[in-house]
Amino acid sequence: MRGWQGHELTRAAGVRFHAALLGDAAAPEVVCVHGLGCSHRYFLPLARRLAPGLRVVAPDLPGFGRTPAGHEVLDVRGLSLALAAWLRATGRAGVPLVANSVGCQVVVDLAAHSPDLLGPVVLNGPTMDPTAPTMARQALRWLAAGRRERPSLPLVLLRDYLDCGPRRLLRTLRAALDDPVGSKLGLVTTPAVVVRGSHDSVVSRGWAAEVARRLPRGRLVEVPGAAHTLNYSAPAELARIVRAIL
Repeated sequence: MRGWQGHELTRAAGVRFHAALLGDAAAPEVVCVHGLGCSHRYFLPLARRLAPGLRVVAPDLPGFGRTPAGHEVLDVRGLSLALAAWLRATGRAGVPLVANSVGCQVVVDLAAHSPDLLGPVVLNGPTMDPTAPTMARQALRWLAAGRRERPSLPLVLLRDYLDCGPRRLLRTLRAALDDPVGSKLGLVTTPAVVVRGSHDSVVSRGWAAEVARRLPRGRLVEVPGAAHTLNYSAPAELARIVRAIL
């Protein structure tokens, strides 16, 4: 937990949810939703930029980070239902959500069954780009994106990948590829910003623009020179965008 102020354990969705905390307890909150195989850990650079004036809460979804799960691997709907249960259990309905990668799909799916829980949303690098519909193509894009990220990111992600294990990682990727995220974007009726790094090889500019276009109150912001994981590799730029939507 180095760098975080503390952690929170909440019983929700049949598991003991873990969330990392940073910022004044009396400040307005922002909830960060991690991507494929990740956890609260890679949100720390963004949390440090937001913590002056905001309280950052970064939950680990079931099976990832410090939140346990059974043998069942949850698909996007399962993960969003678990997130919904945690938001209700902690009284965070309507709190702004900042998501990265597959976490964007989880947040969009939340609008399909629990729209009352959505506040403003920031979708950073929203997957899955339909121009790369296979696991092999996605893997190649992710490897290419890694060359543009901060050199320390792979070390952070390696620990998270070891925590969740290859079976959960691959099956969650398969579920994310099968998720019809495009058909649900119109259900996100709260203010929304789609953020893309100009060097993001995972999410094309065309797909990011299409996501923003389909969101009823969406807009696209591109960060020059950034890659896929802005919350870790370009936290100052993403923090400015988050503060602007708030």
